[in-house]
Amino acid sequence: MPNVIYILLRRLHTPLLLLIGVYAVSVLGFTLIPGVASGGEPYYMDFFHAFYVVSYTATTIGFGELPHPFSPAQRLWATGSIYATVVAWIYAIGSLIATFQDPAFRALIAQNRVRRAVQHMGESFYLVCGYGDTGSALVRALTDYGLRAVVVDIDPNRVSALELEDLRSYAPGLCADAVEPQTLIEAGLQHPRCAGVIAVTNFDMVNLQIAITAKLLRPRLRVVCRAESRDVGANMASFGTDHIINPFDIFAERLALALHAPGMFLVHEWVTSVPHEPLREPLFPPHGRWIVCGYGRFGKALHERLAVEDISITVIEANPAGTQPPPGSVIGRGTEAHTLREAHVETAVGIVAGTDVDANNLSIIMTARELNPKLFMVARQNRLTNQAIFAAADLHLTMQRSSIIAHKIFALIRSPLLADFLTLAGTQTNEWANELAARISAVTQEKAPHIWAVRLNAQDAPALWQALMDGETVTLGDLFRDPHDREQTLGCIALLVKHEEKEPLLPTDDYELTAGDELLFCGRYRASQWMDWTLKNENVLKYLLHGEAPRGTASVREPAPSERM
Repeated sequence: MPNVIYILLRRLHTPLLLLIGVYAVSVLGFTLIPGVASGGEPYYMDFFHAFYVVSYTATTIGFGELPHPFSPAQRLWATGSIYATVVAWIYAIGSLIATFQDPAFRALIAQNRVRRAVQHMGESFYLVCGYGDTGSALVRALTDYGLRAVVVDIDPNRVSALELEDLRSYAPGLCADAVEPQTLIEAGLQHPRCAGVIAVTNFDMVNLQIAITAKLLRPRLRVVCRAESRDVGANMASFGTDHIINPFDIFAERLALALHAPGMFLVHEWVTSVPHEPLREPLFPPHGRWIVCGYGRFGKALHERLAVEDISITVIEANPAGTQPPPGSVIGRGTEAHTLREAHVETAVGIVAGTDVDANNLSIIMTARELNPKLFMVARQNRLTNQAIFAAADLHLTMQRSSIIAHKIFALIRSPLLADFLTLAGTQTNEWANELAARISAVTQEKAPHIWAVRLNAQDAPALWQALMDGETVTLGDLFRDPHDREQTLGCIALLVKHEEKEPLLPTDDYELTAGDELLFCGRYRASQWMDWTLKNENVLKYLLHGEAPRGTASVREPAPSERM
């Protein structure tokens, strides 16, 4: 605020000086010009009464309270004072309005508002740099999950869009260049409640600069960056960036996973979904020869990963000199029927339209479908605003960069155990994944599962931790009991238990819990709230363990409605 006041006074110093000068001369004139009292003797106003008269005349109120009728000289002076002060007020008010309409001044006010909001943050928050398609999807997912976010974007239109978003919790937006270290500091980089920095701008070098700044100023802070170039990603990794997200590599790995383990692909998609998303349907890409249109960063990542799966690939590329496709590639865009025929689309089993132009990708899909209706259709969607037409294209799989990045980052943020689970799950068979997918579908029905982690310590689970310290035997099945009826079970599944060197997947109900265990669950959101109630309320835990709440203790309190949403 001192900056705002200083600039405001600097912009208005001339009209303020003029206004003060006009008032001073008008007041002085009334004190020097004599009036006539009721007895005919002259009188002079003091400064207080003179200022009083000038105030109600200058503001055109015309109050009319006078100790005596004015003399002709006083009336002449009052007339001049009225016109002078009105002109001075018009000038001052006009200058004030012009100052508040100045974009630079309004930006300064907005920056101060964000600084105050960040300073008063009482909860952990994530600093999100970039509010494009990816940033907006990520911020909504974070706030829906109950986390706070502070946004930095250089585009004022995007910051304005953030202010209009109907988010579950307020997310301050700072319109500034995130490359500048001072911008990140003002946005809360050094705030003790800052839990991490997420760089998801459209420019890899900007994300790189953000990562460098964050790691130098807060070395232990978690930093997650988007990097579509492998060279930039390697640079980020060299100075300790915690997570580097390349959407092209991620999608290529997911498609390869769907080819050799459809059940594992389905489990991976479900547990990394953002809140309120519908469950993805099973996907069964065919084995055989595929056509990849476009050999840029996306096409290269697909070609490299599918080759590992021993999938035969025919590449169509319009600029072979710039991208250097493999030998035997077809030169063209793929939007023309003759180019697809040259790639033998009639005998292919799948096609990937992976150029950086959405119109071309849709044209490739439509042309290929006419030539071979049995093709497995995959297309790259570059702009989120084209969601409606890509949905109408009836594709088997869509590569949407912002969605992939947001899902990956959200999965990393909400529980570090989820990454451990996915790593261990990747070593299992597809049959194991199919069984897990059936269990998840049974408890969550049609919505994406809620993922939560529990640490059995005195802070996060005081009731259970105390019971373990007292020698109680508590099994995992006890946590699955419904606090309202211990014979019923909550709608959730234990995915992983981590304790020292042990990390058992899908532990059974008879697994005995010990202090310090870290558990990962998936299921309904309400189940997580009831379980949290059990972990923190001694009476509820005793009821679940022994069948009845002890007498003479405080009554059991259910979570408030806001806690059960």
